[in-house]
Amino acid sequence: MAIEIKAPTLPESVPDGTVATWYKKEGQAIKRDELLVDIETDKVLLEVVSPADGVLTSIRKGEGVTIVSNEVLAVIEEGAVAEAPEPVAESAAPAPVAAKAEEDKSGVEVLMSPAARKLIEENNLDPNSVPSTGKDGRITKEDVVNFMSTGAPEKPAAAAPAPAVTVEAPAGSRTEQRVPMTRLRAKVAERLLQATQSTAMLTTFNEVNMGPVMELRKKYKDLFEKKHDGVRLGFMSFFVRASVEALKRFPAVNASIDGNDIIYHGYQDIGVAVSSPRGLVVPVLRDADAMSFAGIEKAISDFGVKAKDGKLSIDEMTGGTFTISNGGVFGSLLSTPILNPPQTAILGMHKIQERPMAENGQVVIQPMMYLALSYDHRMIDGKEAVQFLVTIKELLEDPARIFLEV
Repeated sequence: MAIEIKAPTLPESVPDGTVATWYKKEGQAIKRDELLVDIETDKVLLEVVSPADGVLTSIRKGEGVTIVSNEVLAVIEEGAVAEAPEPVAESAAPAPVAAKAEEDKSGVEVLMSPAARKLIEENNLDPNSVPSTGKDGRITKEDVVNFMSTGAPEKPAAAAPAPAVTVEAPAGSRTEQRVPMTRLRAKVAERLLQATQSTAMLTTFNEVNMGPVMELRKKYKDLFEKKHDGVRLGFMSFFVRASVEALKRFPAVNASIDGNDIIYHGYQDIGVAVSSPRGLVVPVLRDADAMSFAGIEKAISDFGVKAKDGKLSIDEMTGGTFTISNGGVFGSLLSTPILNPPQTAILGMHKIQERPMAENGQVVIQPMMYLALSYDHRMIDGKEAVQFLVTIKELLEDPARIFLEV
């Protein structure tokens, strides 16, 4: 029986997707629940698996084609058996010995998508050098694109028979590579440009002494981890809880603009920027005001794992009333975060660095962090923005106030 393989139903916020990688070719056998094709959207990579055992008889939408919800991607014949390849005649000439692009030095097969294989062959790359993020260690097209963007070396050419001469590129030659943007990168570029062109964005800065939080964390981190089944106590939970308390006091910072209307949200859904192989993504902590420190830390840890594996769902990255971005994990000392529309504010964390500070007439070395709050001046006045950031500073420098909500 023929079964149509359809694209998953996409939410309203994601109008379409792109066929990224086919893991089977026409005529190949497929097992139930085996990965068949990846669909790339502006936010996540969706996996489509086979609903039954059979043979892939027809691919309707090839790689790179734009698709919409429930569009037919392929057809499989349930219960069919793939035809065995014709035997090679004994008199046939032996195949020439060549280096196999899909085997590494140990003879173990390197899994890769057809699109990835094409890019590797076109650019003469060594597949063994390309870090893989796909399922079961499979190299995806995006892995190759990311690898090439880092200035990766080309695959060494196979040894030429004598008397061939190896021609090397002239010293100081300037090479260029043109690769298409991924949908995620293109969408990020579009949203960043939209944010800078359609908002009156300003940034206010402050600094916070992280000593009290660091001391509290040092004192209780082992007990916390033991109590909460291995969940580690980090800094982000303190910033999330401090932000929740500050958002309650300054509801304009938690609002959004819709045309000529202002929407005040009676809840705090905090987006946390997370790095992934595909770029920066922002999963959302729903009802963060009701989450414990352990709940926040576990959710963020889970987001990090899912982002690395490309498993974040669209629902997990939709919405949010406020965003926190931590450039400090990459060593950033100070930066200006860009708004995540339709949100009206974003908090930027940075690197903790010991600096000499004047306290009660004395110079004291303290672990300091610069904080940045970018905000839409159409919605938030400068006074509110400054007071909001000062509130976060005060809560972090006296963490007991977070628990007491004072």
